Amino acid sequence: MTVGPLEYIIVGFKGNKFDGSIAREIAKVSEQKIIRIVDAVMIAKDVEGNVAVIEFDNKDDPRFADFAPLFADLAGLLTPEDILTLAEEIPADTSALAMLFEHRWAVDIKDAMAAAGGFLVGRSTVAPEVLAELNDELEAALAATAAS
Repeated sequence: MTVGPLEYIIVGFKGNKFDGSIAREIAKVSEQKIIRIVDAVMIAKDVEGNVAVIEFDNKDDPRFADFAPLFADLAGLLTPEDILTLAEEIPADTSALAMLFEHRWAVDIKDAMAAAGGFLVGRSTVAPEVLAELNDELEAALAATAAS
């Protein structure tokens, strides 16, 4: 079985105001087989910096209800040490969804590259700040074009 590239993201919610509403969008890309959730954990850090790990299988908590089908087959690759390392990136008074996911869209491309004798030379992501700046520039250009 070919495994696509793995990536993790940490999505923070200031003031520990996680409500679970992002589950719908994560479900869309999972159902379309764009990504596969490999592991996920909810981490909360209080105002003093104390860390708590919250289990998604808490069926009594409505914030996690929509995540149940998404996280039914997690591989559990994140170790307790990994979770503590991820928690270091989270600001105080913030809850965060940490997800490890596989880029399913890349599996066939990976196989085709290997069959052609190709290999990945490099990979990186563009920083969110750079994307925000680019988005602002594109919106300004579109507005200028629409105005002319």
